[in-house]
Amino acid sequence: MSVTLRPATSDDRDAIVAVFLACWRESYVGVLPAVAIEAMTDDRAQALWRRVLASTEGTVLVAEHDGLVQGVTRFAPEPEGDGGAVHSLYVSPDARGLGLGTRLLDAAYDSLSERGAASVALWVFAANAPSIAFYRGRGWMPDGGARTQAEFGEPELRLRRGGRRPA
Repeated sequence: MSVTLRPATSDDRDAIVAVFLACWRESYVGVLPAVAIEAMTDDRAQALWRRVLASTEGTVLVAEHDGLVQGVTRFAPEPEGDGGAVHSLYVSPDARGLGLGTRLLDAAYDSLSERGAASVALWVFAANAPSIAFYRGRGWMPDGGARTQAEFGEPELRLRRGGRRPA
C-alpha cells in the first residue's frame, strides 16, 4: 500500500473531479437541499476544477494510493492578515480508512504554518456532523464564525486551529 502526496497538475483534473463528485454526492445528502446536490453536474465540476487548477492562488495537493488519485485539498494564505485557509478537502469513499484526509489536512496546515500563518481556518456545513467530528478530532474548533452562502442556503461554521510560527 503506497500513499503519496504531491502537487496537483492539470492532468489530474478528471481524477480530482471523480473524487470531488463522489464526496459531494455522498457527504452532502441530508446536509444540502437536493437542488444544490443536483446542481453540481459533471460539467460544472469539470469547469470548477479547471479554474482551480489554472489559478496561481493557493496550492492544490493530491493524495495518491497505489498510483490513483484518491484525495485532494486546496489551501492558501488569507489575502489579508497573517492566517491561512483550507478551502477544500475531499477523499474518495473508496479510500476511507487509509488516513488520506488526515495526511492532506496536516500537509495543508503545516504548509500554511511554515509560511507564517498564526492560525488556519476552514468552513464546514453546520449540519455535516461527521465532518465536524473529523476536524474536531484533529484539533479544529469552532471559533464563533458563521455564514450562509446564498448558493447552498445552509449555514456553515468556521473552524480554526492555531498555526505554528517557525522558530
